[in-house]
Amino acid sequence: MDHIPRKRGRPPKHPKAPGPPSSPQPSGFATSRGVVGSNVSSEVMHNTKSGPAEGEDVEMMERDRSPIVRTGQRGRPQKRGVIIKKSPSSGGQGGKSGSGGTTPDREYSKEVEGGDLDERSSEKSTRRGKYSAVPKLHLQSDAPWHTSYDDGNGQEDVKDAPFMDAVVKVFCVHTEPNFSLPWQRKRQFSSNSSGFIINDRRVLTNAHSVEHHTQVKVKKRGSDTKYLATVLAIGTECDIAMLTVSNDEFWEDVTPVEFGSLPRLQDAVTVVGYPIGGDTISVTSGVVSRIEVTSYVHGATELLGVQIDAAINAGNSGGPAFNDRGECVGIAFQSLKHEDAENIGYVIPTPVIHHFIKDYLRTGDYTGFPILGIEWQKMENPDLRKALGMKPSQKGVRIRRVEPTAPAAKQLLSSDILLSFDDIEIANDGTVPFRHGERIGFSYLVSQKYTGEIAKIKILRNSKIKEFEVELANQKRLVPAHIKGKPPSYYIIAGIVFAAVSVPYLRSEYGKDYDYDSPVKLLDKLLHSMAQTEEEQLVVVSQVLVADINIGYEDIVNTQILAFNGVPVKNLKHLATMVENCEDQFLRFDLEYQQIVVLETKAAKPATVDILATHCIPSAFSDDLRI
Repeated sequence: MDHIPRKRGRPPKHPKAPGPPSSPQPSGFATSRGVVGSNVSSEVMHNTKSGPAEGEDVEMMERDRSPIVRTGQRGRPQKRGVIIKKSPSSGGQGGKSGSGGTTPDREYSKEVEGGDLDERSSEKSTRRGKYSAVPKLHLQSDAPWHTSYDDGNGQEDVKDAPFMDAVVKVFCVHTEPNFSLPWQRKRQFSSNSSGFIINDRRVLTNAHSVEHHTQVKVKKRGSDTKYLATVLAIGTECDIAMLTVSNDEFWEDVTPVEFGSLPRLQDAVTVVGYPIGGDTISVTSGVVSRIEVTSYVHGATELLGVQIDAAINAGNSGGPAFNDRGECVGIAFQSLKHEDAENIGYVIPTPVIHHFIKDYLRTGDYTGFPILGIEWQKMENPDLRKALGMKPSQKGVRIRRVEPTAPAAKQLLSSDILLSFDDIEIANDGTVPFRHGERIGFSYLVSQKYTGEIAKIKILRNSKIKEFEVELANQKRLVPAHIKGKPPSYYIIAGIVFAAVSVPYLRSEYGKDYDYDSPVKLLDKLLHSMAQTEEEQLVVVSQVLVADINIGYEDIVNTQILAFNGVPVKNLKHLATMVENCEDQFLRFDLEYQQIVVLETKAAKPATVDILATHCIPSAFSDDLRI
């Protein structure tokens, strides 16, 4: 039995929306993933310095019943629907193509143990004497800067390496939207993170480090000056942001970081940044322990990720990870927290970084990572393969659903067998060859493409092989994971506040446990429903600002509106337009749970003005809805 949503506060727990066992879980992370059934949490390594709940890390945690990733508010830990304070990803019964896929549930709770070494702690004492505590890079003899920081004893000190001067500290002031009161914003707060200089006068850092920014400043190593920075692009899905500084003085005496290739297992890496615990640069060493498609907590997507055993702490976000030749092989962005795991961090690898940079250079903006637009099921069962007409030599995955808004909806059908993508054969478990001795989810192939590009796919339909050229596009979710810096939309009539549902909205209304406390029907839409059109939104009565005209309706909270005066509601702007242009005697709103709200038109519109004045609300519309 469905439960009618209650008022905000501490509503009783609602049961999770049921779903078929083979339903793919919405994309999310794990900002690092874990084993199915284990509790893991993923954490964005962002150091909040002030604001609500000062000093807390931003974290995303995933629940074992909710495979969806969600981001926590800065300054306050947030549990995630899937994974990591960063959690890793693993295969399930099926998945989504592109940036999404099946993600096992995890939750991490243990704090990462130390591991960062401050450059001030260059020596430690033992009974046998003193030894250097700063990690050393084993540099190749052909490195152009090989002898530039020799200590005179034939040993090279990493803190003197030229690439260290390219690592900067990022200071950001954030002003986040207030989704519960969308006509205003929350109190501003500040945070510290890391970044590094690349060619063409640009700086890379994490997207979550500058999200909802009002001011960004950067400071070079050893400098006492903070320079104002401009945000050029924010890649929400890949958690990368690009900055620049207009002051020429900032770019003096700096050698840009050079990128290396994707590392291999057991390759040494050195993470450099400004984590919590001090103000000077910090260096942590480790090795590459895993490379696979990983859930990005902030982006609620699944892209290629590199797992390392170096400690990554709050403030490390955006800092580079170097190989033993001083080349950048990744950007630190999240870590795994679990009682059985220690020092598990994740870095964004160079293929994802290059995709972000090239995307920006191609279009002058960030367009995102495309998807194929399907949900799929593994074909490991021999009876299932035989029943669907597959030959013993054929391999592939079964298409369960095709997103109506994806270009592929014009060519692909449910129960088609996807055999290959760009001439690369797909195995029955949804993987493709990666490197020697390695396989990876085929969504990796999709993520290497750009929005609007064409992919060649081969399918099996009714025992016949067909080939199509399919355009790849960005995913359109009915309940979006992000609003990408835009202010939330709202509309008010006679004190009734209407809003469009998104993951940040649910988190604002129900807190870190929104995936448990939200109304069941909203959770079902979040987990399983697909947008039928590009413009479709899930519109709800957010709250009722009490007044004489709306007496009796004050207990309606977060209930979906289905139709207005008999016309189905497509989105918030469609609703606002219909109400404002209505000349009928009554305004009738049909809601979920068979509820209706009826107001007299002539009385409702004048009453809106007085209610706005009472609550100091500047307008009945958000700017994007003005008619």
